[in-house]
Amino acid sequence: MAGKPQSKQPRAVAVNILKGGFGKSTTAINLSKELEVRNGPTLLIDMDDNGHTTFNLGHKDKYEGENHMQKILVDGEDPTDYIVPVSGDLDLLPAHDLLEEVEDNLKSAMASSQRLYRNVVDPLLGDRYEYIIVDTPANRGKLNDNALYATKNLIIPLRPESGWESGITQTTDRVIKEAREYFDLDLLALVPTDLEERLDQQTRDRDLLYAINSRDGLAPFVPDFARLTEADWDAIDAKEYDGELPGIRHRGSIDMAHRAQKPLHDHDPECDQLRCYEELAEIVEQGGITR
Repeated sequence: MAGKPQSKQPRAVAVNILKGGFGKSTTAINLSKELEVRNGPTLLIDMDDNGHTTFNLGHKDKYEGENHMQKILVDGEDPTDYIVPVSGDLDLLPAHDLLEEVEDNLKSAMASSQRLYRNVVDPLLGDRYEYIIVDTPANRGKLNDNALYATKNLIIPLRPESGWESGITQTTDRVIKEAREYFDLDLLALVPTDLEERLDQQTRDRDLLYAINSRDGLAPFVPDFARLTEADWDAIDAKEYDGELPGIRHRGSIDMAHRAQKPLHDHDPECDQLRCYEELAEIVEQGGITR
């Protein structure tokens, strides 16, 4: 699954896992903001019909009313007419309540899996925006296919909940492998998020972190902020580990940022977890993880 890291250049990325409630919106929002802070104009596209990214950035009013996603993806209208500002040089293309209707209409459209690329990403990436991040639906379909084709880069968030293993297996088998039959798709990173349990006991956090760090097919995609070696595990079990707690840790300020309808960087610029999103932004900039 590994792709060779590339040089820094404009890039589009999909945040994707075929499982709901695994931190896609939180990851997409805060990654996008860090990319904007580091590089300038960045676009976040919400293609998940639950609209969490749109709500959490204060644009619930765009979720109903005129179906702008139908106009952009099916009718070919100018996406810049429907893009709204978030903060600084970060913009949002909001989700819409009728995305399922757009999904159905795309099934009979010509080049139905290429509409997001042709109508949004291709004309805007490298011209108006340095980076484009897409928050995807948690299910297969034409919207998901559009996100993957348009970005060709993938980040998978993981929460230490039951079902994470089936989520990553389905995403690997039903998304990555199938997509690669038709176009190149690079997995950039696996992102353990919302961790809060101990690691020196048998917890869900430990199970998740140990699994992704010990499996050959997963370990190359674990960012440094979530990486643990065998020596680290020995130190943890001996209660001698003095490194940073791995993964993106649960913080009240992350939830409060959503309620304040702001990215974490704007709500609490001193939050210690911003270092993780900064590293994730660097991975996107370079097109992969380098050790």
